[in-house]
Amino acid sequence: MDDENKETVVLGIISRGISKFDKISQESNVEPKDLESILQKLEKAGFIKVDEKKSWLGTKIEINPTEEGYREFEYQLKILQEKWNQLENTYKSGNKQELEQKLKEDKSFLPSMMMFGIIDMMMFSMMFSMIGASMGSFIPAEDMGATGNDTDDMSGSDTGDDGGFDIDIGF
Repeated sequence: MDDENKETVVLGIISRGISKFDKISQESNVEPKDLESILQKLEKAGFIKVDEKKSWLGTKIEINPTEEGYREFEYQLKILQEKWNQLENTYKSGNKQELEQKLKEDKSFLPSMMMFGIIDMMMFSMMFSMIGASMGSFIPAEDMGATGNDTDDMSGSDTGDDGGFDIDIGF
């Protein structure tokens, strides 16, 4: 993921209400060192504010979006949605070469689109099927973690079923 997309992802996570540094780093799949520089850029641009709150347990730092930050994130989401719509229309036109070219051009935006739920995964997989490629050839494995889906490897034989009952009693 390029730096501009990392900034969008971090701003999006903060806009969704996550305000702790560690949690932002974990959700965005951005290393703490990189996250610190991204947060400085976002603060300098006026998109976030850093609040220090003192409590009896010590100082607590919260990172919150500004109104301008919310607007910027909405604007970035709109751009991502437009890029996805263009990809969808290219797929529907049936032009394999043009679709492959557009996927290559928008390669850096794909993880962000996945993270924010813009991509229709069924349509996305049909696009790759049409051009005869795999998703891994367009999205690096480290960016696949940015999809927000924490799925475990289920290839093992132990599915976690201990034979017991799972009953939801409503509270």
